[in-house]
Amino acid sequence: MSVAVEALDVERIAETDVAGRAAAWKAALRKWPIALGAGVIVLWVLIALTVPLWSPSGPRQSVGPRLQSPTAAHWLGTDAVGRDVLVRTLHGARDSLPTAAAVIVLTVVIGSALGAIAGFRGGLVESIVMRISDVVLAFPPIFLAMAVAAALGPGLRNTVIALVLVWWPIYARLLRGQVLTIKNREHVEAAVAVGVPRGRILRRHVLPLAVTPVLINATMDFGQVVILTASLSFLGLGATPPSPEWGLAIDDGTRNFYQWWISLGPGLAILSLVLAANFLGDGLRDHFDVKAHG
Repeated sequence: MSVAVEALDVERIAETDVAGRAAAWKAALRKWPIALGAGVIVLWVLIALTVPLWSPSGPRQSVGPRLQSPTAAHWLGTDAVGRDVLVRTLHGARDSLPTAAAVIVLTVVIGSALGAIAGFRGGLVESIVMRISDVVLAFPPIFLAMAVAAALGPGLRNTVIALVLVWWPIYARLLRGQVLTIKNREHVEAAVAVGVPRGRILRRHVLPLAVTPVLINATMDFGQVVILTASLSFLGLGATPPSPEWGLAIDDGTRNFYQWWISLGPGLAILSLVLAANFLGDGLRDHFDVKAHG
């Protein structure tokens, strides 16, 4: 009977910790840097989802003279084949955002799973995961991503694969560190003592407390992944013509150097997303640091 009571107490402690984290997330959304960053990202997501419904033309449609400077009809001018630059920039979100989001989701899932198992089990599993991550992290991300993308060939799917292979060790190391800290807490040790299965301990008592740093890191990494995705396309290793993907659009602009407006739209789009991700990530980091030390 006492074992059952102890197990129930452990579950209540876990629920209290998770509820406290949920309240902290709600409070975070009231801070203006976090709200601003989240708002810009949500705006771009809405644009990506709805732009085909209200766009005056398609991203591959020639609508005016070649290399026309900005006018009232075409706010960011036209490119080398007469396509509206603003329209292509807005449609480019439909390529750039899903690619970056897929990279972040896959790296978080794969890296976190490997890091959690390594930190919780220890031993040989931990050594293997950490040594592989050390090897990957020994190379600059952009160079390793370029090498993988070049081996796989151009295309956004291969861009995702290349960036996931480069990025997962960051989350493996991050979550391993969190798990090593959390598994020594009293309520986790109590769960082990009363015989709670190891898998349940990891899912119920460890991961919910380790997820906040991972989400904050993922938010801040989103901007970097957008830049890396655009960089691979710019170098001919990502999206292929006639895609309106932002890196590819900037590459088109470099071929018409004096027509500055061709690169302006996608450049501003990337800048806005990177700044939004940094505002959101920095705001969340500062908020939860205050909560942790306050």
